[in-house]
This record gives sequence, structure tokens and C-alpha cells, in this order.
Amino acid sequence: MDWLKYLLIPLTMSALITPILKVIAVKLEIYAQMNERTVHSGKIVRIGGVAIYVSFIVCMACFMKTDATINGILIGGTIMFLGGLIDDMVDLKPKYKLAIECLAAIVLMVVGKVSLDVIRLPFGITIDMGIISFIVTFVWIIGITNAVNLIDGLDGLVSGVSIISLVTMGIVSYFFLPVPNLFLTMTIFVLVASIAGFFPFNYHPAILYLGDTGALFIGFMISVLSLQGLKNATAVAVVTPMIILGVPITDTFLAIIRRTLSGQKFYKPDRNHLHHRLLSLGLTHRGTVLVIYGISMIFSLISLLLNISSRIGGILLVIGLLF
Repeated sequence: MDWLKYLLIPLTMSALITPILKVIAVKLEIYAQMNERTVHSGKIVRIGGVAIYVSFIVCMACFMKTDATINGILIGGTIMFLGGLIDDMVDLKPKYKLAIECLAAIVLMVVGKVSLDVIRLPFGITIDMGIISFIVTFVWIIGITNAVNLIDGLDGLVSGVSIISLVTMGIVSYFFLPVPNLFLTMTIFVLVASIAGFFPFNYHPAILYLGDTGALFIGFMISVLSLQGLKNATAVAVVTPMIILGVPITDTFLAIIRRTLSGQKFYKPDRNHLHHRLLSLGLTHRGTVLVIYGISMIFSLISLLLNISSRIGGILLVIGLLF
């Protein structure tokens, strides 16, 4: 039962820090801005991600033995967190926010030596990514980080979808990787517990928002943890995180196409994301969030079935060769 501490401690820390954080943020008057794209009203604190970051970082420092990978994750995650916090307080221009994201990604790859190096295909075919591994890794980190941030438009949306995606990643990392990765599984569930402690305060009607502080940090960590599961991965393992993250990836991809075709800059915000469309169809705030949770669960189920079928297929192939 020792593993319970990896869930209970970060969950409790996050749940205790969140209400304290609200009091501090109210005194500092750090509220979510209202504009034509937002759907909330009134003054709502926008730096709830601080509770998630603090509980995750403290527990990682206490539970995990330090190595290059952990150092890279913690330093890169801290840079992303600070960038989001500054943005929540002073509203950074997109180019400055992107620069911070790039710095966090580069630090992760250089210090943590995190990259997608080799992909193993069926029949013994191996693809060595070589020099393009740096480019692919960099694009993946920046892409997933921003994809998660872009869907942060409704109460509890990012936190709920992230929990669903991360739990699925944790299951895959323990049961379906060629070599079970306990470090990866433990890290994933420490993050899940940190988000879960904050979730009740963020679910509709929310009393705190993640803000870029939380959305960028969670997006960065999801990109990093999915990459950890892809090291020397099989083809199925490579496709798995793309399916698990189907909601943010699809929404971001469609947003880029939509804005480009309309002559807008692809990074310019609009009110045509999936959650906006569902709201326009007449769904309630909570109903829209639950529908997207359901879609995310379907993507996660598909990824699990893909991994199960791959494992069964491999076993059947071995049996066929033997007999």
C-alpha cells in the first residue's frame, strides 16, 4: 500500500493549497479577464495552476531520485510555469510567451536528454530518427503544450480532460510498453493526483481557473510524459498518445486550418473551438464539458483497445510461428 502516498499526498496538498491561493490572488486582484471569447462573468481568480505545480514539484522532489531526466523535467516545467504565471499577471504578447515555451522545451531536451530517438515497426524494422529527433521532439512539446492551453475555455475542461488522458497514459506505461516504466507511471499519477485535488474548485461553477499558469504547465508535462513513453517505442506506442490526446490535437489542428483559410494569423484567438460550437448548439456549460469528457474517454478507450489488440496479435503471431 506504499504506492498510495503517491496519490494521497499530492492530492491533499493541492486541495489544501487551492483555497489559500484564492485568498492570496483576491488580495493581489489577479482575475480572469472578460472579453468576446470568454463565457464567464464576475471576478474569478486565474492562477489556480499554482496549487498543481507546487504539489507536483514538492512530491517529485521528495519521492523521486534525482537524475538528468528528472532535473530536465523539473527545470523545464518550472520555466513553463513561471512563464504562465507572468502571463496571467501582465498578459504577455504571444511572441514572448512562445519564446518562454521554446526555452522550456530546449532545457528539457538538453538537460533531461528527452527525445524521440527510435521507432520500432513490425517485422524487425527500426527507424533511427537521427538529427530530426530534435526537431520532432521540439515540435511535439510546443504543439501539445499549446493544444492543451487552447481548450482551456470552460470550467473544469482542461483539468478533467487532462486527468482522463493522463490516467490512460499511466495504464499504457505500466501494462503495454515493451518494458514497464515505473518511473513514468509514478510521475503520471503524482500529476493526476495534483490535478484531482484542484479539480473540485475548478468544476462548474468554478471558483478558480487554471490560467496559463496551470494550462501551460499541464500541457508541457503531458507532452514530456508522453515522450518518455515513446523512447525506443513501437509503432503502436507512437500512435497511442496521439489518440489519447485526440480532443486537444484535433481542436488545435482545425483551429489552425480555420484561421489560415479565413486569412487570420493561426495563433489569433477566436470563438470557434469545439466547446464554443457545442455551447452554440444549446448545450449548457456543464453539459458541454461532460460531452467533451465523453469524447476524450472514447479516444482513451480506442487507444487502450489498440494496445490490447497489439499485445494479443503479438501473442497469436508467436503461437502461430511455434505451431
